[in-house]
Amino acid sequence: MNYFNKYVSNTLASTLNQLYFKSDNTKQKGRVYFKVLSSGTYEYSLLFTDTIDSTYADGSISKANEPCGEWTIHSLKLVVNEKEFPLTFNKSSEKKVEKHEYFNTDPITVSIENEFYIEIEFSGTKIPYFEEILIPTKRFINGEWVDDKKVPTPSMVGIVRNVKKKIGFLGDSITQGIGTAMDSYSQWNAKIAEFIGEKYSYWNLGIGFARAYDAASNGEWLNKAKEMDIVTICLGVNDLGSGCTSYEIQNNLKKIVQILQENNVRTILFTVPPFDYDEENNKKWREINSYILNELSKITETYDVVSIWGQEAPNEHLVKYGGHPNEEGCLKLAKDFVSKINL
Repeated sequence: MNYFNKYVSNTLASTLNQLYFKSDNTKQKGRVYFKVLSSGTYEYSLLFTDTIDSTYADGSISKANEPCGEWTIHSLKLVVNEKEFPLTFNKSSEKKVEKHEYFNTDPITVSIENEFYIEIEFSGTKIPYFEEILIPTKRFINGEWVDDKKVPTPSMVGIVRNVKKKIGFLGDSITQGIGTAMDSYSQWNAKIAEFIGEKYSYWNLGIGFARAYDAASNGEWLNKAKEMDIVTICLGVNDLGSGCTSYEIQNNLKKIVQILQENNVRTILFTVPPFDYDEENNKKWREINSYILNELSKITETYDVVSIWGQEAPNEHLVKYGGHPNEEGCLKLAKDFVSKINL
């Protein structure tokens, strides 16, 4: 997509499509609050997508690759220090969203030092949003702004900036940052970005409940990762929780690596993190991680998270910093990663 030839991500927050909500097609207003990676004056364009990126919970509500396409953006503005900048789509303030559509705002040059928010007026009957989002979102209800997650969010906050490489972090809630404080931007990949610096761009493609089989389906979620130069892959916990066999998980991880590599992406595959597994899943978890380190390491770079996040052997399947690693665990992994992986 031409958008990615020009724009790179300028936030470390994940704002993908995790779920959708039903509505009666009345107009609503929402806000989403972002912190930026690179401060200064840049050309901005916000990218939106319509497709649900990953399966939510048990899949009974929404699944990966499911379109919405029954909603409209009536107006959108970017707000910096209470100064408003109206955004348009092909010079129109209104955008009717088609199923499976990628679309972006017209370019606008604006100076942002630390943070901004978008204010969006929208309507529809099936509207994508991020139930487990870790940055503030609000809706205008009964005459006041209240905390509410049911707001469509841009998939990327894009800017025009020369970078050495574009790095994407593909994963589930552990990559998204659940386990760290709301609006703290202290997940492990944000700390990696902090250590490496702004010579690279970073796109957090982590999303709660995501499975390896979601990415291996080669839908819109993986298509986003294909646009990066380097992608880390940290998946498998939710596949185990969903009852997948070790063979299925191994095969899906291999498929993800191969698809990305076919698109000239450098891949770094993480071992499946510890998660206080029961006896059956502990056995499968060990089989999968052995396969990653002994077999998949022949076709991709690998990184072992277990030595950081797991307890001492023989209890390395048990967590040291929580099933969703806390800020201490994220910081320790980030330091170890940048000491071992040459980017």
